[in-house]
Formats: sequence, C-alpha cells, structure tokens
Amino acid sequence: MATRNISGEAIKELAQIVGSAHLLTESLEVSLYEYDGSVETGRPDLVVFPGSKHEVAALARWSNRHRVPVVGRGAGTGLSGGALAREGGVQVVFSRMNKILEIDVENRLAVVEPGVVNLDLSRAVASAGLHYAPDPSSQKACTIGGNVAENAGGPHTLRYGVTANHVQALEIVLPDGEMVRIGGGAVDPPGYDLVGLFVGSEGTLGLVVEITVKLTPLPESVKTLLAVFETADDATETVATLTAAGVTPAACEMLDGWTIRVVESSIQAGLPTDAGALLLIEVDGMREAAEEQAQAVIDLCRKNRAREVRTAQSERERETLWKARKNAFGAVGRVAPDCYVQDGVIPRTRLPEALRRIGEIGRRHGFDVGNIFHAGDGNLHPMLCFDHRKADEFARAMAAADEIIALCIEMGGSITGEHGVGMEKDRLMPLLFSQADLALMKGVRDAFNPLGLLNPGKIFPGGKGCGEIRIPAASATEGKRGTARVDEAGGSGPSGADGALRDRQA
Repeated sequence: MATRNISGEAIKELAQIVGSAHLLTESLEVSLYEYDGSVETGRPDLVVFPGSKHEVAALARWSNRHRVPVVGRGAGTGLSGGALAREGGVQVVFSRMNKILEIDVENRLAVVEPGVVNLDLSRAVASAGLHYAPDPSSQKACTIGGNVAENAGGPHTLRYGVTANHVQALEIVLPDGEMVRIGGGAVDPPGYDLVGLFVGSEGTLGLVVEITVKLTPLPESVKTLLAVFETADDATETVATLTAAGVTPAACEMLDGWTIRVVESSIQAGLPTDAGALLLIEVDGMREAAEEQAQAVIDLCRKNRAREVRTAQSERERETLWKARKNAFGAVGRVAPDCYVQDGVIPRTRLPEALRRIGEIGRRHGFDVGNIFHAGDGNLHPMLCFDHRKADEFARAMAAADEIIALCIEMGGSITGEHGVGMEKDRLMPLLFSQADLALMKGVRDAFNPLGLLNPGKIFPGGKGCGEIRIPAASATEGKRGTARVDEAGGSGPSGADGALRDRQA
C-alpha cells in the first residue's frame, strides 16, 4: 500500500477545518479504517469527520492544494473495497453528517445528508405512509451516501429498482472545492443526466454532501411466501417460469440447501433444513391485486414441483423470514473464519446452468459454494468460505471467484450487480469492456477529477499488475485447465490477485 508524507503544517490546517477532536492521526486509531466488508485493505494516513458540507468543501481545497488523495466513506459495509484508501491520504468519514434535512410528504421527497442510515429514513417517514424503497441487506447500518456511491440494490430491486431510480438531486463537492447541485424538482429535467452519472461512480467524480431522494407509498397489502424445493434446479426453473408468465414480484430471493442449513443454525427462522433450495417471494400492492398475484405465484411454484409453499401469517413471521435472508452473510461467520461473497449478474433464464457450473468451479478448487441471491433479476452472490491463515486457501478462493465472474460474462452478464467494482474487480474490467470503452470512461472521470485525487486506484485497471487478468478455467468440452489473460495494454505477462484478507460480514 502506498503512503504519503503529509507535513505537520498540513495536518494543522486539517485540524483547523474539522476541529482536532474530529481528526485521527494515531496509527492504531487510523488502522480501524483500513477495512470494509470486502477482502481488501487500504490504510489511510489520516481520518477526518466533517460536520458540514462547507467543511467538506474546505477539505477538498486542502487536498487540491497539498496534492493529497481523499476517499469518502459511509458505514464501511461495502463489499468491493470502494471506500478504502488504496493509496493512503485522507479518509473522509461522513458519520457526523447524518441529518434528515427535510421531508416533503406532498411531493414524496426527502433531503438527507450522506451519513443518514438507510433504514432510519424509512422509519422517519413511515407514519406518513411512505418508505425509502432501496433496501440493501445491510440497510440497518449502511448509509444513503454509500448507497449512492455504489448504486446499491437490495431484494426489492426487482420491482422498485436500484438507488439510481430513487435519487432526484445531488449536491456535490468537486475536487477543487467547488460545490454544485445537479438534478432538481422535475421528474425528467432537460440536458445530460448528471445524477445518473454520479450515482454509482464510487466517489471518483465528487464527494456527495446532500441527497434528494424519492419516497414511495407503503403498499396496502404485502404477501410474503416461502416456496420449498427438493432441488436447486427446481427453484431456479421456477424463477424463469414466473418471468415467462409475466409475474413480477416485489422480491424473489433464493437460498440453496447449504445456505439454508447455515442460516437456520444461526437465526432459527423455521427454515426446512432438509430442503435443496427455497425461494423467498414477496408481492405487494392493492389488497385484491396482491392476493391475486400471490395465488398465481403459489400455483406456479406448485406446478414446478415445490413441495410446500408457506404464506407468512403475521408481520412478525414476515420479519423473521426477512431476518433470515438479510443476516445470512453474518451467519456464515459461524462456520468459517472468512467468507468471500461474489457479485455477478446473469440472465435469469440461465440460473439452473449457472448454479451447476458454479458448484463445479467450487469443487475443482476444494470449496463448497453457498448461494443466496436476488434470483428475480439474476444477481448472484456465491459464497466461498475459507481460512485466511492458510495462504493456499485464499489463493484458491480468489481463483474460484475469478472463474465465477468469467462465467457470468460468458453467459451474457456482468462483473457486478450492486457491490461495485472498487479495488476488488478493477483488473477484471477488460473482460467486459474494450480499451475504447475504458478510455471513454476514464475521460469522463478525468474531466471531473483531473488530478486523480478523489478515490484513486478504483474501478479502472492499474497499479500492481497493470490491470492484468489471469483466470484459470476448465473447458466445458475437454475438462482441461486453461488461462484467460488480458492486460491494460492488450499484451500479456505475469499477474496475480492483489488485496489483503478480510472477512466479509455485510
């Protein structure tokens, strides 16, 4: 990890901006911020906690003047290393900027600071019959600013969309300290969609200091169903059947047998531990429509060999089922020291084949792969459990993860659905994008961030290995080990996966 020599005078200036009580300089304190929810590490030189957007603007001017990198951070629940200080510098933590500034019930809008916890906003507007729809599994801890940076999704993305679909306007501090507002009150404002550009840019274009989000009415009725299957094939084929029938639930989540048993041992939610897979399906809307759609889902599940379909009979039962889903990654900590959660996307019609091949990849590298994911939109989250104290296990886990992502691309999918690229998958970007694509995206980044001081070393191939990719793969026809290799310049050479070890507990 690169570090940067920041002068004592520059540190004094920083203390004057945020106050000495909101500046961490001691190595032990700073080391707490070298981790997030990923397997990566990146230690900052200093950590600051601004209390206002004006302090953030002053921090940006300080960074520009001293040529020191700055990296924004919300709650540290990210899964791609996006909020880690890969090249040292200053970590800007938004935990003090956690106010809900305005709630406009009539126009169904809220204005929040970036440090507002996702679920806190929904709780604040529930009495008005509203909620904030994006619901990552970490919604009890993750912040809306972090959600904006990564364009976070969640189980209810299937019906309600990702973060980008719910952001109306942003106030942003650019790298030179200029504060700008993009978006506005109009649903479809003229000109370039700058809000869409910034949401998901992983903090490489500007520091978001204020967010205007859309609020969604709470549905009149919610039906939560648990469909139990003997095999994962039956469960995944049911997802394709629902799609073909034109049934779009609010959420459609899948757990395979291994994951069911791990989760049930921790949560005790009443999940059937002898099942091969289950689907957690939720429909909502007007009461009559929700009941009709729930019955359609039940019928289709039974036609696809579901051995049982349960309907939550109370809000408490519904919350218990969702607790099992949203605490699944944490439950894995009971069975392994480390868990590497992947985030790939495939066409949902290819789910049965994808899970079979992911299982084969895991077995070839010596792992049982657990699967819990957003089945309705084909967003996979295979889990590879390993022990970081055994170097060989970590290397094998990384190799298996790379093969899984290569498989997603082969199937017409993507390298990430909601966790972002960060420093985890930057070297894999050439598998999905041409050099011309990457050059265009870099040009956009450089237009906003010309000195590269905002969150450097993220998204784009670079650094150690120069963005090279080396992915062992087995031929589907010959069963032989092969290698796919690409580097940023289009050549070849030795490569390896960077990144220190960290247990994923998101």
